[in-house]
Amino acid sequence: MVKDVLKKPTGFYEKFERKPTGSQYTTHYCPGCGHGKIHKIIAEALEDLEIGDNTIFVSPVGCSVFAYYYINAGNIQSAHGRAAAVGTGLSRSNPDSIVISYQGDGDLAAIGTGETIHAANRGENMTVIFVNNAIYGMTGGQMAPTTMEGQITTTTPRGRDPDDQGYPIRMCEMIGTLEAPVFVERVSVTDSKGIRNARKAIRKALQSQKDGQGYSFVEVLSPCPVGWKMSSPDAVKWVKDVMEEYFPVENFKDLIKERPPKPKPKPLASSDEIIKVLGLTGEEKLFDADPEFLENFPEQRLRIAGFGGQGVLMAGTTLCMLGMNKDLSTCWLPSYGPAIRGGTANCHVVLSNSSIGSPVVDKPNVLIAMNLPSLDSFEDIVTPGGLIIVNSSIVERKVKRDDVESLYIPMTRIAEDQGLRRASNMVALTAYISYTKLMSIDELIILFEANFKKKELIRKNVEIIRATHQYIQNM
Repeated sequence: MVKDVLKKPTGFYEKFERKPTGSQYTTHYCPGCGHGKIHKIIAEALEDLEIGDNTIFVSPVGCSVFAYYYINAGNIQSAHGRAAAVGTGLSRSNPDSIVISYQGDGDLAAIGTGETIHAANRGENMTVIFVNNAIYGMTGGQMAPTTMEGQITTTTPRGRDPDDQGYPIRMCEMIGTLEAPVFVERVSVTDSKGIRNARKAIRKALQSQKDGQGYSFVEVLSPCPVGWKMSSPDAVKWVKDVMEEYFPVENFKDLIKERPPKPKPKPLASSDEIIKVLGLTGEEKLFDADPEFLENFPEQRLRIAGFGGQGVLMAGTTLCMLGMNKDLSTCWLPSYGPAIRGGTANCHVVLSNSSIGSPVVDKPNVLIAMNLPSLDSFEDIVTPGGLIIVNSSIVERKVKRDDVESLYIPMTRIAEDQGLRRASNMVALTAYISYTKLMSIDELIILFEANFKKKELIRKNVEIIRATHQYIQNM
């Protein structure tokens, strides 16, 4: 009777369904590539360490871009070079998860150098698997930061010249100099001994993360026969004879036994703490908490848009400050062109009585258009039933849609009448608050007087706020 059955570790999906038919049992990796060996080591570790169910595998642009078809765990893709930044967010928001950042040399050591160094320096509780094959394997065989001296690539046809392109970067040596990382090791997957050592190092790193000890970095020297234009045996020999000479296979740091587990991430600061640290209103918020206001507050997703110089961005920050003082969750995201004054400018603002998932407002329920290009650009993305507020002083046309509410306010004229033309942003903000009755105009004035320093400007802005409120009342 058969006692042992050879099968895939549960860390792998049973079928690799990258394509609908014909390739359920194959990967996209080239023959002789080391990624398959590394994937298997990781998949076995997920099963043996019993961490598969709470592991998040992060793969950015590169040869590992399709890792989510193979690794049976939570998977997330990140932008090129940003896996460490994404891993940081995942680790901090899910402190009991196992985060594996799986990156190639072009990704981690080139565009991702900053993210990598700072995540390591902070000691984020994550494991970085760095696959070093000395080339940009997926995108055409260009020179990578780890390309060897004299190595021919599509961008170094005469071979890498240190006087021109610099020397290959030793990432383990760099990471090993930092205080926070607990485990840093370089391994290879060119022979049985190397694979055993790689298996041991990766398991050690993952176990350390499971125990909450912080940041581990495992560099894996891996052959790339197709990128190097070699046979598989020659590629293996080149790793051992050339790469290992410059990138020694050894341990650079192992503080696992002496480092205690890292404390769990601190909770996000409260609005009171943020306001105090930023010095917005002194020691405390301006307004007392109002449970009924918070419970009934409808989430507001705004795009405020106009020319640079119209105070578009300041209108957004002022609204967020007001929301923070009302105990709302707020966020503000600016977007502007290279010319500060006269260029395009808009900002995303979210006010909510619950946590905000993203600062991006793709579908606003409120649009404040302070010029014609802004109305032309953003009118169509406002959700049905939403509100569009138009600066009728300089926008002659009407809103074309009939499934939204439109409000036409001569923002520029009202500001000019009060002797401060550039304060049309305060007209826009006041019109929105006054018309929707979401908050009190008196509270806006209190906030303005508490946070803005120039007395003459405060007086004129308060006059503008009152004049705009009266305009809305008389409509």
